[in-house]
Amino acid sequence: MQILEGIADIADRYDGYVLDLWGVVHDGRKPYPGVPEALAALKARGKRIVFLTNAPRRAWFVQGMLDRMGLDRGLYDGIMSSGEASWRLMKERKHPWFARLGQRVMHIGPERDLSVIEEDAAEIVTDPTKADFLLNTGPDADGGTTSAEPYRAALRACFDAGLPMLCVNPDRHVMVAGEKVICAGALADVYREFGGDVLEIGKPDPAIYEPVMELLGPIPKARVLAIGDSPHTDLAGAQAVGIDALWALTGLPGEAHGADPSGEALAAVAAAEKVSPLAALRSLRW
Repeated sequence: MQILEGIADIADRYDGYVLDLWGVVHDGRKPYPGVPEALAALKARGKRIVFLTNAPRRAWFVQGMLDRMGLDRGLYDGIMSSGEASWRLMKERKHPWFARLGQRVMHIGPERDLSVIEEDAAEIVTDPTKADFLLNTGPDADGGTTSAEPYRAALRACFDAGLPMLCVNPDRHVMVAGEKVICAGALADVYREFGGDVLEIGKPDPAIYEPVMELLGPIPKARVLAIGDSPHTDLAGAQAVGIDALWALTGLPGEAHGADPSGEALAAVAAAEKVSPLAALRSLRW
């Protein structure tokens, strides 16, 4: 697999860019070196840029996080998140999974994720026997962020109560300031072990790309490029909707494959994941 040092050589092949956030644009605390400059170069060439993240928070909340990291709003055109998509589905109640349920939820996750139920999208209860479904936004401070095991008892109680699970972040892991932490997807895997009904919202589900394409505007798919660090979500999702993708080697690949992986090793991983990115990208820089 070819490994690109930056995006300058291929930038003009595309008019729209779909960029993952954690592991591509930033490390959970600050933008990676060269990212603001790369985004500025794309915008100077008239490119449309939309961030697509599996973060379990609404788009306005994610934008606030980027503001605090110092990323200028003029460097991108929109944000779509798993949290935003989940909030819309809960508000609309048109999706068949939600149409059969009430609004009362048991929540596993930190309070900062509760933007997903704002404006009466759902109502939190503390007794699983009184809930209609389980809202899983990931680990919290009490259970910790390194293993799903501390959550097993709470998950089992929800399963025993017959609750289907809404998983608002399909990622299993993410890198935050160099530390590998679990996400809601890791808790969803435990729930599936029990035999639980799980609906995941976000990449790689093709449905999450529909609002992204709306944000990009009338750009043919052949002129859209996705950049992500996860073969399981970012690359598989792009492939499912028929857009080209680059595999960013920051984030999870850096932890899994080291600072300087070979193209042959990356190609083997991609083949095992059944994805075919155009190339790997050392980092999102010009």
